Amino acid sequence: MPEALRARIAAVSAHLPSRYRTMDDIRARIAGTGGYAPPPGLLEDLTGVRGVHVHEDGENASDLAVAAARTALDEAGMSIGDIDLLLFASTAQDLIEPATSHLVAVKLGASCPVFDIKNACNSVLNAMEVAASFIQTGRYRTVLIACGEPATLATRWHTPDRQTLLRALPGYTASDAGAALVLTAGPAGPDDPGILALRFASNSEAWENCTVAGGGSMHHLSVHDDHTTLRLNGDLRQGALDALPRILDAAGEELRAVGASTFVAFHQIAMPQYREMIELLSLPEDRCMPAVAEHGNCAAASLPLQLVKAREADRIERGDLVTMIGLASGFSFGLALVRW
Repeated sequence: MPEALRARIAAVSAHLPSRYRTMDDIRARIAGTGGYAPPPGLLEDLTGVRGVHVHEDGENASDLAVAAARTALDEAGMSIGDIDLLLFASTAQDLIEPATSHLVAVKLGASCPVFDIKNACNSVLNAMEVAASFIQTGRYRTVLIACGEPATLATRWHTPDRQTLLRALPGYTASDAGAALVLTAGPAGPDDPGILALRFASNSEAWENCTVAGGGSMHHLSVHDDHTTLRLNGDLRQGALDALPRILDAAGEELRAVGASTFVAFHQIAMPQYREMIELLSLPEDRCMPAVAEHGNCAAASLPLQLVKAREADRIERGDLVTMIGLASGFSFGLALVRW
């Protein structure tokens, strides 16, 4: 009988561009367009975020992903030739066609199979699901997940009135980042490291609540700000509440096990949402990290970023149980239980 395999995280990395834009910088740029000028301090009060990272001019999603991927490969002690499959997982993309994973592969010198995985801010978590499935069946042994998020491209600058500003609010915490994980096969013994569980749920009736509507067939050639920037069209908290029965049905046992986790990473868009999710999902606050306050909403790169920051702070050690919780527009929920 073949040996049971478990996908384990051999490396995780995050890349943050050096440019940083404070909320005061954002307020000044909005005011400079001649539309509604938010009062000083309003954006900080509404979001609890100090600022966001901004990619360099000419830097694309693939470049952010490549920067993180190179760090992850070094950490894993691997070269690109050791990778059997490359997945690009992000809310963003360099082009509609071809898949951005091809651009990442060329820049890394990869010759393995590649494809993209896209599910808003849950893209990396869904890529972990795909990679783990391939590894457990023995189809691929080592998978590189690369993520590049130039999320500030979806920020709206001209707001004719306060209501438009509030609808555009998610775009003011959008932050640029790259992230990468190397997953590889290992034994699946009771104490061995790796991904122990993956659970997902959706409430697709809430798809309109938060959108970037342009670029697809619905608004193919539109350049209107309502379509090319992040727009809040509904109540995100209500979307999560409506999904809660499905979440508990899919992942109730795993959520109850969160109390045994040393660290809990969950997707964060602003500090009010950070506190709401801790309450809604009964998360142990002392084992969470409000990364959004300093780094903004890094979209699908947010979970790897929190893991990196927790490791740097010595909050994760070998053998620890770690929970990753994804929350994405759509509405999608995901959870991974990982033994480090």
